[in-house]
Amino acid sequence: MKLFSKIYGKGDSLIILHGLFGMSDNWNSIGKRLSQNFEVHLLDLRNHGRSPHHSEFNYEVMNEDLKEYIQDYSLQKAIILGHSLGGKVAMNLASNFPSLLKKMIVIDIAPKEYSVDFHINILDTLLQLKLNKYSHRDKIDLELQKSIKDHTVRLFLMKNLYRNQEKEFAWRFNIYALKDQIKNISTANFISHKIDVETLFIKGEKSNHITLDDYSKINNYFPFSSIKVIKNTGHWVHTNEPLLLEKIVRNFIRD
Repeated sequence: MKLFSKIYGKGDSLIILHGLFGMSDNWNSIGKRLSQNFEVHLLDLRNHGRSPHHSEFNYEVMNEDLKEYIQDYSLQKAIILGHSLGGKVAMNLASNFPSLLKKMIVIDIAPKEYSVDFHINILDTLLQLKLNKYSHRDKIDLELQKSIKDHTVRLFLMKNLYRNQEKEFAWRFNIYALKDQIKNISTANFISHKIDVETLFIKGEKSNHITLDDYSKINNYFPFSSIKVIKNTGHWVHTNEPLLLEKIVRNFIRD
């Protein structure tokens, strides 16, 4: 599958992968600033953003998508940064094709299985919306407030709203494929051996996606890794502390 991307700058190749329900636009500001030092590739994973939709959604096919992208653009020893789902996709690539990567940065996700019940509930809520009945975004937000109380989560989801060719609201992510296949991304069974790629794990201090119990697992599977905690941040580290995150990323790559 040919993935959609935005490319900025020149230098060592830095691939950035968003999380579930996200897209390359979420990283646009950070990507542009990092492009002062690197050739930044902001990708949309399959079934997200402006990349193609497909009924298959699992780590194996996303791994092949990413490998194809790297080969198409002749990226030699790329640096890869992945947030949440994107972090697992990056770990999968490092597990299968470590020679493609120079370094890896994994943001607020661990090499373990996660529950997807929260995401299933979100998808169920979105599927109940009849978007063709709405003419204003604020009306959609009001409806979502009944089930999704967190304003930050709603704002994140609604960044995916756009008007299709019929001028009706639609979701950029493939809501039907995600609902059908979402349990495929709960796993981390693709990591079964030590991965020698130099890796930085970044944890949001207030997030529970990486716990102290996960540190030993990280160190076991990634012997050339370190873990950095960014204070006063939740799961969306790049939103809470973008400038600090950029500084940490630059320092890690340059070391």
